[in-house]
Order: sequence, then C-alpha cells, then structure tokens
Amino acid sequence: MFFRRDKNRNEAQVENYRETEVRQSEASNEASQTYSESKTAEVSAEAALPSEESAKINKQELEEKIIQMLKTCYDPEIPVDIFELGLIYEIKIDDKANVNIKMTLTSPACPVAGSLPGEVEMKIKSISEIKNVSIELVWNPPWDRDMMSDVAKIELGMY
Repeated sequence: MFFRRDKNRNEAQVENYRETEVRQSEASNEASQTYSESKTAEVSAEAALPSEESAKINKQELEEKIIQMLKTCYDPEIPVDIFELGLIYEIKIDDKANVNIKMTLTSPACPVAGSLPGEVEMKIKSISEIKNVSIELVWNPPWDRDMMSDVAKIELGMY
C-alpha cells in the first residue's frame, strides 16, 4: 500500500510537472511570437526609413539627372551647353527633393537673361523626382572663359 501511495504521489507529481512544463512552453512560445512580431515590426519600420547613405545616393543620382538636363540648355550665342560653359555655380538638393540652382550668364547684357533661367527651371521641374525648383541668378563671381570645362574649350577650339 505504501508503495502504491508513493506511486500515485509520483504519478501526480509527474502530471503536475508535465502541466507546468506545457504551461511554460506555451508561455515561452507566446513570448517568442510576441518578440518575433516586435522584431519584424522594427525591421519593417527600419526598412521604410531611408538611411543616410541611401539618401545620399538618391541625391547623387538626382544631381546626375539634373546635370544631364542642364546639358540640354544652350546659350544661343555659343554652341556649348550651359553646364560645360561653367554657368552653373551650385546645385543644392534638400532631403525633400527641392532644388536650388545658382547660375550666372556670360554677361549681364546677355540677350537670354530674361529667358534662360526660366528655361532651366522648366527643364529641371520636368524631372519627376523633383518637388520644387528655384533658380538664383548671381553675378559674383563674374563669369569668364576660365570657368569653362575642357570639353567646352575643345568644342570652341580654344585648346
């Protein structure tokens, strides 16, 4: 009888142990699932945010598109595009894809002074990724032939 009671007690202990083990396993699975869902959400949120490096790459790609578009604008008196002529002093792109371009003309009396900045603005706005464009016409430093690229100088026979 003593043996049987101990056997029953052992069986009850084993059953309690198994129930405890099952509860702990279920709790562990729930915690693991919650943790996994939390990590998945974190990874998804991180993936949705552009990193600084990818933002830089996007700005670089956007700047290259802007330059390619600028190379389609010409001063009618000179058969070289305005980028190679050195008329573009600065291209700034902010994090929201707004573009500010500082440019000049070959002289303040340039016949396209009224139309060329507008043409540049219109062409840059045609790039789909760009939100807004502002063109700032500056006269300092004054443009001179040294600002032309080697490509422009070769095209004009200055080399």
